[in-house]
Amino acid sequence: MTVRVRFAPSPTGYLHIGGARTALYSYLFAKANGGKYILRIEDTDLERSKREYEEAQIADLKWMGIEHDEGPDKGGDFGPYRQSERLQIYKDIAWDFVKRGLAYPCFLTSIELERLTEKATSENKDPHAYHGQFRDLDPAQAQKRIDAGEEYVIRFKNPGKTWEFTDLVKGHVKFPENMVGDFVILRANGMPVYNFCCVVDDAKMEMTHVFRAEEHLNNTCRQLMIYDAMGVTPPSFGHVSLLIGHDRQKLSKRHGATSVTQYK
Repeated sequence: MTVRVRFAPSPTGYLHIGGARTALYSYLFAKANGGKYILRIEDTDLERSKREYEEAQIADLKWMGIEHDEGPDKGGDFGPYRQSERLQIYKDIAWDFVKRGLAYPCFLTSIELERLTEKATSENKDPHAYHGQFRDLDPAQAQKRIDAGEEYVIRFKNPGKTWEFTDLVKGHVKFPENMVGDFVILRANGMPVYNFCCVVDDAKMEMTHVFRAEEHLNNTCRQLMIYDAMGVTPPSFGHVSLLIGHDRQKLSKRHGATSVTQYK
């Protein structure tokens, strides 16, 4: 098995040193194991994503000596390497989930969601307690509402089981059964959410290992559900510690130079 590791920045700003460190870990792991290091651009935030940021991030990585084997500027067998160019892939898989009864169109408006969340809070229940209102709606009825132009998102059905895995850094991790409810995978504007498109891409691009900041640890619960629904074995995860400043808080702009460009 060829080791395949990726670094997947969002081009909404310059390369942060935390991201640069994750890229370095990924690159070194891939090369130490005779594998491939892939650069994927997660640009589904169309309003904030800019090509100039993407180009700057690539330039900073190359300045650090981190050269990718596959990516948007190089191509490869698993492209496209920009998520904005893979939207049909996400839509097809989301609707395949719907057809298989693993996901469903949800017609709750933002106002209704807010009210349901307030209701759950007042009853000391999880915020997602009432979000599955449309999970058992007849598919024909759902399609009728869609055809009528009603706005909707696609939610994934939490199968109601305990999820666990062995992290390369944290060791054994186990998530409680009710940690998440039925979560959105496709927004009303047709754009995929991070926890969905990230898994689809890692699966389609045959990633064997994923290194990322520990703040993503809880995301793994939802992602394991998507891997299971796709019938794909998840990659090995390694959640690394955050870079922190003198005040022991996550390193951010208030601490001064935090982008690779500024340090350079």
